[in-house]
Amino acid sequence: MPSHPTAAPRRAFLLLATLLAAGGMSPAFAADGFPSKPIRFIVPYAAGGTTDLVARTVGQRVGEKLGQPVVIENRPGAGGNIGMEAVAKAAADGYTIGFGAISTNALNPHIYKHVPFDPRRDFTAISLLGTSTIVLEVSESLPVKTVPELIAYAKAHPGLTYATAGTGTSMHLAGAMFSQMTQTGLVHVPYKGSSPAINDMLGGHVNVMFDNLPASLPHIQAGKLRALAVAGKTRAPSLPNVPTLAEAGLSGYAVEPWFGVYGPANLPAPIVQALNSAFVEALARPEVRDKLAQAGFNPKGSSAAELQALTQAEYERFGKVAKSAAITVD
Repeated sequence: MPSHPTAAPRRAFLLLATLLAAGGMSPAFAADGFPSKPIRFIVPYAAGGTTDLVARTVGQRVGEKLGQPVVIENRPGAGGNIGMEAVAKAAADGYTIGFGAISTNALNPHIYKHVPFDPRRDFTAISLLGTSTIVLEVSESLPVKTVPELIAYAKAHPGLTYATAGTGTSMHLAGAMFSQMTQTGLVHVPYKGSSPAINDMLGGHVNVMFDNLPASLPHIQAGKLRALAVAGKTRAPSLPNVPTLAEAGLSGYAVEPWFGVYGPANLPAPIVQALNSAFVEALARPEVRDKLAQAGFNPKGSSAAELQALTQAEYERFGKVAKSAAITVD
């Protein structure tokens, strides 16, 4: 007896379901041909900083893996809120993703009066990208070489200013915690990204800065800026002789920025899997790891669930820190 006309399609469907259940089908195929066009990767900060370097380095490899270019789009402003709002409001199809951070996805909702998204519900976590190091640095002209000397200088010169890459960033948090713990009353001067702040440091317009290490490292190595300490729990491999702030006398001090890839809420699981696989693989490539490590960034991929758990935990933690340090942004 001839087969029923629907038997072959049904067998094909069952085979497809079996392969998917067994993990025998690639994420891209499982996502129904995703991607079939370029992916927009929104970086909510100015070009030339840490996030831009990481996004372009990793994005190139992700594009090669997925067979479509990853186009970097810088959308700075409002401490990253403008760029991440665009991600939150994008179609949940995987073609718009964003470069989230400890600031945008954990700190900002607690310090800005108006944040156009809720990081707990308006994004889909995809993968951790890694962590960076914040460095406390001074200009060559400032007569201090250690953290205790900076504290003494700041107390002798009330109103001493410090620069960061922007209001509400992890660097701002680091500076506010430093000022609070040392009772120095430092005055925050926010910039729109690391590059313009560094330019003013080099020009002598501002003499103290808390910055993500990758952007400042070349100037530190060239002797144009002086690193006094790093803000993390451990020393930076690229600056082994520079102490942590805890080692320099601020017991318990630690701020370690993390970064991750997010899509809009309700991103389909197969697309999350495809993107996660591509980012994790890119971050594991030796040439990518070496390039980012040399720049002071610590690359590290993760599962989507791990990034989601980190986001939730850090959201709660920095809510308490922001309140204690009285950090607010109009």
